[in-house]
Amino acid sequence: MTTPAQCPFGHGSLTRLPAASPRAGAPLRLEGEAYHIHDFQTAREVLRSDDVVQAGFGADQLQGASVLRNKPVLYTEGDTHHEMRRDTARYFTPAAVATYHPMIAALADDLLGQLARTGEANVDDLSLTMAVRVAAQVVGLTDSALPGLHRRVTTFVEGDRPRGEGASRLQQVLDQRHLLAFYLLDVKPAIARRRRERRDDLISHLLDQNYSDLEILTECLTYGTAGMVTTREFITVAAWHLLREPELRWHYVHGTERERHAVLHEILRVEPVVSTLYRRTVRDLTVGGEVIPAGRLLALNIRDTNEDPAVAGADPATLCPGRPLPRGVQPPVLAFGDGHHRCPGAFLAIRESDVFLRRLLMWRDLRLVSPPRVTFNEVVQGYELRGMRVALGR
Repeated sequence: MTTPAQCPFGHGSLTRLPAASPRAGAPLRLEGEAYHIHDFQTAREVLRSDDVVQAGFGADQLQGASVLRNKPVLYTEGDTHHEMRRDTARYFTPAAVATYHPMIAALADDLLGQLARTGEANVDDLSLTMAVRVAAQVVGLTDSALPGLHRRVTTFVEGDRPRGEGASRLQQVLDQRHLLAFYLLDVKPAIARRRRERRDDLISHLLDQNYSDLEILTECLTYGTAGMVTTREFITVAAWHLLREPELRWHYVHGTERERHAVLHEILRVEPVVSTLYRRTVRDLTVGGEVIPAGRLLALNIRDTNEDPAVAGADPATLCPGRPLPRGVQPPVLAFGDGHHRCPGAFLAIRESDVFLRRLLMWRDLRLVSPPRVTFNEVVQGYELRGMRVALGR
């Protein structure tokens, strides 16, 4: 593919905090209770290993939940995980995503119609609506008893959580209340509708597999955070980059689909939504020339692995869509993960982001009113962008 004339661009990450600059030195270091990994090769070896299990997103707590006969796909391992991935892969193939395209396009047109009528809007609000409705269609959360699915989903991962004495107990109470509301207003009505008539979505598939209501609820939570919250942040950060770089914006808007996706993949490479992936060894593991004992925690710094010069080449911290990468390395590098836990909705996330962003950025008089506030979400282990306002005209 062709690349913009001004490539690489002068800036890279807009969300990396100054204290989180790239780490140099040994690829594997024991820091506190965890082994920290900062280079691509070692991280990919870990992600592809059968000697580690998922340790992020509350995995340690869920492993003790004996009430769940079927655990969410994010937390399963081995043959069980592979079988679940095979059974649900059909919802995320390019062919399946193509069937969602008319719905995604109509939704994007509706959201941008709202922007045209009001003249101003927050991109992060628009991207949340976009991400929630698309993921809800795939999962089957389309029969809510009351509006507000997007608010109920974000309560599980929002960064502002109670602090100070008694915060843990208060948070448990709040989480239980939010979980009950999500179940009663969103999940239960969807289950009831699909018990009467199956549809081509995840909840229907889980009912066919004899999942209980509680097991379907936990699976919906998993896909809710993965398919809704992370896509929201990526759409916002991609819009921020493209509004700051007129030449890159022109190249994106007027490019082919392949060229546009290359731009989005490159932005995602330097702005991975989940900045740290966690794994735990179940057997002694040899990586980077060092033996890690069983039971130890591994923290994979995805920002650093994606900017490893051995993989990304020259100027690895800057944007250069279509940059040459070694054979077998995907353009986003490890932003979608790797191995058997690689994000299944990667193609869908890029497609819906592209549909929305191209329509948004085609407005010639679209301008950035205020950049977003950048904070860090401990639950997702990634950035949160809020208050990114755009306007049409002067």
